[in-house]
Amino acid sequence: MTDRDDQFFGLTPDHVLQAVEALGFRTTGHIMALHCLENRVYDLKLEDQRHVVVKFYRPHRWSEAQIQEEHDFLFDLLEGEIPACAPVRDRTGRSVHQSGDIHFAIWPRTGGRSPDELSREELEVLGRLLARIHNSAEARKMVARPWLTSMRFIDESVALLEERGFLPPQHASRFKEAAETIGDIYDELSEGVPFHRIHGDCHLGNLLRGREGWFFLDFDDSLVGPAVQDLWLMIGDRGEVGDRRIDGFLEGYRQFRAFEPGWLRLVEPLRGLRMVSFTGWIARRWKDPAFPGVFPEFNSEAYWDSETRELTEQMRRCEAAA
Repeated sequence: MTDRDDQFFGLTPDHVLQAVEALGFRTTGHIMALHCLENRVYDLKLEDQRHVVVKFYRPHRWSEAQIQEEHDFLFDLLEGEIPACAPVRDRTGRSVHQSGDIHFAIWPRTGGRSPDELSREELEVLGRLLARIHNSAEARKMVARPWLTSMRFIDESVALLEERGFLPPQHASRFKEAAETIGDIYDELSEGVPFHRIHGDCHLGNLLRGREGWFFLDFDDSLVGPAVQDLWLMIGDRGEVGDRRIDGFLEGYRQFRAFEPGWLRLVEPLRGLRMVSFTGWIARRWKDPAFPGVFPEFNSEAYWDSETRELTEQMRRCEAAA
């Protein structure tokens, strides 16, 4: 681990409060850690009774330029009157700050609940909102953030699993074959599909409904990719339920933005990319003290047997989609 890792893992309430107060905020000393594995996130109460949320970004993941592009995306959405949770700017207009060697940002605390189920009407509303997000997304290019490619999500993840000894030899061949096949199918089906800024992790947990309606949050995984990535994550389910959700969602989406039916063929390959990249993410974070406790089975024979079988099944779904 590096000095930056030590700073990140060793964050204390005093350190967090001092970093925020150095920007001119007056805190009461109330601080509560919020559940987040990737970053370190805290709820702070200010003397004026407002609450803010402070996110300390994990070192070695995003550069300052990449974090700024996340924030710029959110500011563009707010300018277009699209409901999203954007960070707070300081007196100089900055939203990306640094404490020691760690970048952090301050956000307004937002209220609301994540939906358990969505009606047809709600699906259409969310489809319209996401179409507006994607319309705004095309207005500016991301230069520092990555693209949603098979190399990043498949090749780099598999290489990391092998390099760090997580992928057992008895499963390595089948796992790699399934992963590489999924990547090849994604490359083939995504050829010619428009790529632009997307949320990237647009599942229902990153969607809240409050007094003023729906709004999107946590654009930490935003990148350049196809629109359907945001759609399938919000829809989630396969089969009849998933089909009904897609129909309702696209009914709203197409009122503001075109969506080609053929782009839906990317859903299963994208699901496969996420499965592989998720295992790579755990492996990449394994030295974080929080991860072995959250994923106790990760380094076991049972885990990799199950993961390999599920990925092989996913490969077959992708082959059917192709």
